[in-house]
Amino acid sequence: MPATLDGRLVVALSSRALFDFEEENRLFEAGDDRAYMQLQLQRLDLPAQPGVAFSLARKLLAFNTRPDAPRVEVVILSRNDPASGLRVFRSAKHYGLAIERGAFTRGASPWRYLRPLGATLFLSAHLPDVRQALDAGVPAAQVYPHSARASEAHPDELRIAFDGDAVLFSDEAERIFQDQGLDAFQRHEVSRAATPLPPGPFKPLLEALHRLQRSDDAGDGVRIRTALVTARSAPAHERAIRTLMDWQIEVDEAIFLGGLPKGPFLREFEPDFFFDDQTGHIDNAAPHVPAGWVAAGVRNPAAS
Repeated sequence: MPATLDGRLVVALSSRALFDFEEENRLFEAGDDRAYMQLQLQRLDLPAQPGVAFSLARKLLAFNTRPDAPRVEVVILSRNDPASGLRVFRSAKHYGLAIERGAFTRGASPWRYLRPLGATLFLSAHLPDVRQALDAGVPAAQVYPHSARASEAHPDELRIAFDGDAVLFSDEAERIFQDQGLDAFQRHEVSRAATPLPPGPFKPLLEALHRLQRSDDAGDGVRIRTALVTARSAPAHERAIRTLMDWQIEVDEAIFLGGLPKGPFLREFEPDFFFDDQTGHIDNAAPHVPAGWVAAGVRNPAAS
């Protein structure tokens, strides 16, 4: 039978999301791709240091407790050249990451391969690729390569934190806040407390994690712990909770901050990754936890 990824949670990562290639990337961004390739080949036997999404990938792959029925597939989608891809695969092997598939496009956008992969998440440091993936309906975020690395305090838990509006939920309520202010936002949400919010770009990922946690063979390895970390406060909290209940999806923690900075709270939760649509929240979180910007919603109009 032909190989298939059907039934798996497929996560696509760029090389810079998985490994710390910031020194090498400076050559690439200077337009000297030949020098970049030569440097990567010179370092072929030197494993790259873990990048911002390394812990996320490692823990997701830990769900593959049955070789005959893997639950997760991690794939590299990279603007690197194919020769430089040699170091990516060697580095993955060095760390025991079972990554077998990848596409290396030498400067061209690799996002178009997300559809045939059936990817449920795409992480890249290249913002245009992230925007194209989001436009195609794939949950995607721009990683901040200089984010803090994930804590090692929870080796048997995959911890993921999500913002609410424009991430798990649509930006419907955020538009009210932007256009009419906080009081109108609160009135809007209270009057619609029993009406589920429309889904946002990251609902498919939360659903996939929910299924993975409840799969028959999920009890032998890593557990999943999720958190909703939102600027909402009471009484607007109720609609968010009721929406998750309507979706029949549970989160382990819900933190309603009413505008307080998210970074200190995320530092205590210690996620392997945090997703938010506002760069200010990402800037606040990145010194503490791995973070990625979801460039979606009313706050993030596409560049003209």
